[in-house]
Amino acid sequence: MTRPVFAGAAVIIAAIAAIFFFSGDGEPDRNADMAGPAAQTGERAASETLAEPARETPERPNEIVTQAVEAGNFDPTIPRHGSSLFGELKYAPGFQHFDYVNPQAPKGGMLRYGTFGTFDSLNGFIVKGQPAAGINLIYDTLMTSSLDETASEYGLVAESVRHPKDYSSVTYTLRPQAKWHDGKPVTPDDVVWTFEMLKKSHPFYNAYYANVVKAEKTAAHEVTFTFSESGNRELPQIVGQLPVLPKHYWTGENAKGEPRDFSQTTLEPPLGSGPYRVGKVSPGRSITYERVPDYWGKDLPVNVGINNFDEMRFEYYRDGTVALEAVKGDRVDFRIENSAKNWATEYDIPPVRRGDLKKEEIRTMNPAGMQAFVFNTRRGKFKDARVREAFNWAFDFEWMNRNLFYGSYTRTGSYFANSELASRGLPEGRELAILKQHEDKLPPEIFTVPYENPVTDGSGNNRDNLRRAAGLLKEAGWTVKDGKLSNEQGEVMKVEFLLDQPTFERVVAPFQQSLKKLGIEAAIRTVDTPQYQNRTDNYDFDIIVDTFGQSLSPGNEQREFWGCEAAKAPGSRNTIGICDPVVEALIDRIIYATSR
Repeated sequence: MTRPVFAGAAVIIAAIAAIFFFSGDGEPDRNADMAGPAAQTGERAASETLAEPARETPERPNEIVTQAVEAGNFDPTIPRHGSSLFGELKYAPGFQHFDYVNPQAPKGGMLRYGTFGTFDSLNGFIVKGQPAAGINLIYDTLMTSSLDETASEYGLVAESVRHPKDYSSVTYTLRPQAKWHDGKPVTPDDVVWTFEMLKKSHPFYNAYYANVVKAEKTAAHEVTFTFSESGNRELPQIVGQLPVLPKHYWTGENAKGEPRDFSQTTLEPPLGSGPYRVGKVSPGRSITYERVPDYWGKDLPVNVGINNFDEMRFEYYRDGTVALEAVKGDRVDFRIENSAKNWATEYDIPPVRRGDLKKEEIRTMNPAGMQAFVFNTRRGKFKDARVREAFNWAFDFEWMNRNLFYGSYTRTGSYFANSELASRGLPEGRELAILKQHEDKLPPEIFTVPYENPVTDGSGNNRDNLRRAAGLLKEAGWTVKDGKLSNEQGEVMKVEFLLDQPTFERVVAPFQQSLKKLGIEAAIRTVDTPQYQNRTDNYDFDIIVDTFGQSLSPGNEQREFWGCEAAKAPGSRNTIGICDPVVEALIDRIIYATSR
């Protein structure tokens, strides 16, 4: 079998507000394989509750009424087989399979993944512990997304979905045939219990579903979610992403006769309803998932042509070099390579030349996301934007790109790089009108100076930019005394770059030297995955590397990245600590937008 290794999307570098963006050489997204909150998106808490008026249940709630799927040409109060944020569905009722799958794909074999770090839990829905990669494979969600549409979902556990025209609630009719791996049916009680437990157990879910005030069983196979306010078109889609957990399992006893505690880590294989179940587990080293032969949903249109491997095995590596050698030595079948150095130097090997290991570069048409140096603005030394900007002027990207990254990286000034949503130039038109409403709370340069990153000639002589950085630091009250940068209170500027793998040290080292020229004492500390997770969850850091993925349909997840509630909650994606009323207002505008 030919094994693939892919290059990651174009790496992006920028510096906006609290974040200094840079290349992601060698850094995997530590959240990519998690079933829990870190793999998803978030939402801010609501402040009031609006009652949902009683609605009649259709005479045949399980019947999906065939109707036109063109934009705006459907009645959302009638049960449908899917939903779209933009009113369109590519796949009509009764579709056989998604266009991008092979419905005749053979079943069998094992797929071996390599992943970085370790794991100590099979519960991916709580703050505690490091959940195993791939644990989401054992669960089903109410709805599932199609990969060839921007924002459409089709029924998985849910047979149909409907909502009032004002988007004040959403109702799902569950498939009667949906079953847990122990043969018991998936019920509305399971859905309600899941919703309530997830909101209690992790700040991410509490934020993500904050505008969902209630879940209740409204018929034998039906569950309704009531929203705190109407008009949020995205909420039905967000609720559709809910993983469903077995109430009877989690409220029961384990093999030792002890009550299970959902708030604690566990290595007991959980009960699921999905296409795979947990097989062999070697804590911290590997986990294997086994395909369920009699999986209840295997013949659903959304599942035809997928879940083809009999086994999915995730091997853990704590050293990047060992992980690289694993794919070269046929111990791993698939790798996404995000190191420019490795891509340029490590794959001129016999397996690639023979075609046994396929090396392929694939350009994405989706927002590229970003990796970034994140300043913890909860700490006083980073609250002044001039200090953060000074760090940006000290970073010599052009030299690094030439000498470390083989000239393969580019920079960007937008969170939505590589998409139509990317920021370009000065605000104008409707964008300008919206920002003008907050003009008194915004820096004036937003309206007069397009954002651009500092540029050097790549020679390593960054004197002019360092002079600019020193000027900014002086304006912010920091001057060099006895070779050390300090403020009027005598505090010395010391920063620690907290890393979770050694490969990033070569990226930070030249930056560290530039900062030294400014009198800044910069230390590099690399720790193991559990310690890194604990420190970042509790915001116990100066500077870290973080990732910020985006989609073509931004919504509630922006609250998790930049919202005030997320800034206060341990374990959120707002590692920066942003809490700003203008940002809050702009996020709400995105969420409640009524058109593309």
